Amino acid sequence: MSGAQKRKRKQREEALVQHQAGDMFKYFNSSKITQGEEIVENLGETSVEEEETWNDNVNEQGDLVDELNEDKDDHVDVNELNEKEEDNIQHKDSLINFYDLGCWDKIDQNVRDLLVEKGPKRVDGVLFPKDSSGRHFELSQYKRVLLNGETNDRRWLVYSVLLDKVFCFCCKLFKTQKTMSKIGPLGNEGYRDWHNMGRGLKNHEASKEHIYCMTSWIELETRLNKNKTIDQSVQIEINKEREHWRQVLKRIIAVVQRLAKNNLAFRGDCEKLYVENNGLFLQMIEMIAEFDPIMKEHIRRIQAHETHYTYLGPKIQNELIQMLANEVKSSILRKVKQAKYFSVILDCTPDASHEEQMSLVIRCVDYSANSVMVEEYWVEFLKVDDTSGLGLFTELKNMLTNLELDIDDIRGQGYDNGSNMKGKHKGVQTRLLEINPRAFYTPCGCHSLNLTLCDMANCCPKAMSFFGVIQRIYILFSSSTKR
Repeated sequence: MSGAQKRKRKQREEALVQHQAGDMFKYFNSSKITQGEEIVENLGETSVEEEETWNDNVNEQGDLVDELNEDKDDHVDVNELNEKEEDNIQHKDSLINFYDLGCWDKIDQNVRDLLVEKGPKRVDGVLFPKDSSGRHFELSQYKRVLLNGETNDRRWLVYSVLLDKVFCFCCKLFKTQKTMSKIGPLGNEGYRDWHNMGRGLKNHEASKEHIYCMTSWIELETRLNKNKTIDQSVQIEINKEREHWRQVLKRIIAVVQRLAKNNLAFRGDCEKLYVENNGLFLQMIEMIAEFDPIMKEHIRRIQAHETHYTYLGPKIQNELIQMLANEVKSSILRKVKQAKYFSVILDCTPDASHEEQMSLVIRCVDYSANSVMVEEYWVEFLKVDDTSGLGLFTELKNMLTNLELDIDDIRGQGYDNGSNMKGKHKGVQTRLLEINPRAFYTPCGCHSLNLTLCDMANCCPKAMSFFGVIQRIYILFSSSTKR
């Protein structure tokens, strides 16, 4: 391939990765959260909406696992797709925006069934862009007014936000090579002549090609609703396979949740099942397989080399940990936004790699519990290169912007007694007070007490001698096991 083709494919892959971010939340119910710890209270209940959402990511080619994962290490990563299968990449690229007809390229029978089952999705509440003459698409075009005054819904008309064009849903799906030239732009590249939109829509819906596609759409939709399609037996097998993977994934999420909640290490010296020192994660999977038939079947497939997609590798573990962490952070932010007003607490500490890290703690009133309580939540570590007052304040301001928290809602700030934090002219508290005068500054009480005790001890010779003797006695006995 040429360089332009490679760049184009890379852009499609990056867009697909961004589109699939957070798709793991579609597989379980995370609505019940308590104090930011219990992420998924009820993994076993799946609503009808979740069933439909799952179908968006299920491989409709008849091979479920190829759509669930294109990575042998069980990580949804299109960067490792088989480069020889360009058609498969283009098919996945069409899922970037599933309901935008501008992304539809090649549509096979399985994808057509899924799209018909979902139905056309319209865009509402969007500011439609204007063309050079100042015209744009209007929502009134979705309705057709008959001569007798009745109004019919043009259900087949769909607007593409990506291309700023309108398409015919049924003609886009059911057109053939013979009817492609007669079906018009609504069924092919899209229609954007806003000045003649009314006349174009009337001519299109009166054409026999559109009527044929409309009939095919209604017939297929009816058969799908009654589960009387031609490949009904194949669809039953796909549903069974889908349910198997859903149950496997729920158990893996439960294991990841428990290990992460107890701050335990996941991996060991080896990443294989039934091997010594393979880590707590795989050992818990092995234990579950001894009593659970679903996990036992999953491990049997792995050992029999019936599947290469185990979902037990380190990448999927890290991805699940990150998703659970994001859910905890989201629950904390919901409580903070509900309380509206909050305080910030900052402190910097070098880590093991000698990099300065600033911990951000938010203090607010928690209304979610039965009794109203003041809670403190650690939010995130911030890596800082500039430890001056301006650098730390810039990091704080950027983080609040990323968390979608208003700096004007801060009612308190607490730091240590360092000059870069409490400085009256260039400290963090001064810079914050210049923007928000209501952010009352309070120095850290423990840090102030520590400094006070150190000064008291240093100004008294007896105290210095006393603590010096105790320190030497401690060193004498702690350096020897016999003593």
